[in-house]
Amino acid sequence: MRIATYNVEWFSNLFDHGGALQSDDKWSGRHNVKRKDQIDALGIVFNALDADAVMIVEAPDAHRKRDGAAALENFAQTMGLRARRAIMGFVNDTQQEIALLYDPDVMTAIHDPKGPPRFDEAYHIDLDTDAAPEAVRWSKPPLELQVETKAGHSLRLIGVHAKSKAPYGSRDPDEIMRIAIENRRKQLAQCIWLRERVEDHLDANEPLIVMGDFNDGPGLDEYEKLFGRSGVEIVIGEDHDTQMYDPHAEMVIARPLGPMPATARFWMKDRKRWMQTLLDYVMVSPDLRAKADDWRIWHPFDDPKCYETPELREALLTASDHFPVSVELDP
Repeated sequence: MRIATYNVEWFSNLFDHGGALQSDDKWSGRHNVKRKDQIDALGIVFNALDADAVMIVEAPDAHRKRDGAAALENFAQTMGLRARRAIMGFVNDTQQEIALLYDPDVMTAIHDPKGPPRFDEAYHIDLDTDAAPEAVRWSKPPLELQVETKAGHSLRLIGVHAKSKAPYGSRDPDEIMRIAIENRRKQLAQCIWLRERVEDHLDANEPLIVMGDFNDGPGLDEYEKLFGRSGVEIVIGEDHDTQMYDPHAEMVIARPLGPMPATARFWMKDRKRWMQTLLDYVMVSPDLRAKADDWRIWHPFDDPKCYETPELREALLTASDHFPVSVELDP
């Protein structure tokens, strides 16, 4: 069974309010990419991925006038995907939902949030050591799912889109630093909250996969030194017996210097070059580690099969600024 996560940049912009694809020559949310070109590219990527379940980050918007799950199911039908059933949890107001697109012939999935506090509520933690706990909220509440495979196995899935640490909205150096540190505090608080939920499932002996875009990773920025650990390391855990596992995260933790895997590619205007970074993960619980194999980042240049397939290579570059991450699982 192939499980994947994929951050699709501004997926929502490709649909009208009725959930129909807008395959035309108007601009998508991606820089210099037309909607038709992004839709065609996504069709190629999703078909090549051929996953039994894909946790989609930045899924189509959902609110009173828009049904993001219906939009995804329409996309799946149009592209002829096996993973054709969509499910969402708590919706948000950012136009970037979290959704699972899955094959109903292989599994069933229900939204099954836990708590307290639930991920659509507030979590209280002292972020700045002033002995006054602050309320932390997710702008994009994680998607908690109870999954049952047709083979009779149970799984817990948690889809994540953690807070970005980027200091948007300022050009003043002091303000940039202040916002960056504040954002990192909130991102780490989210990851502490998430780790507590992970431990609840591990204590209950429930097989668990935590997946998505953490906007973070070991050694990713200079502010990490102020806090000791990255958010990803917090979610993975310190105790060997209860550690979540992702080989790409382990590679960077074990060897912070030198070449590292990348799941996203961004253009830096000031430096006029591309930056690559590791932001997306598929973490499995200890009881699933021996049953999980072949983690793969579908990178257009680093993955040989992707690079040697020109149509797929170009589609990956057009479809999003992130690349899918998949794992083969025998639950």
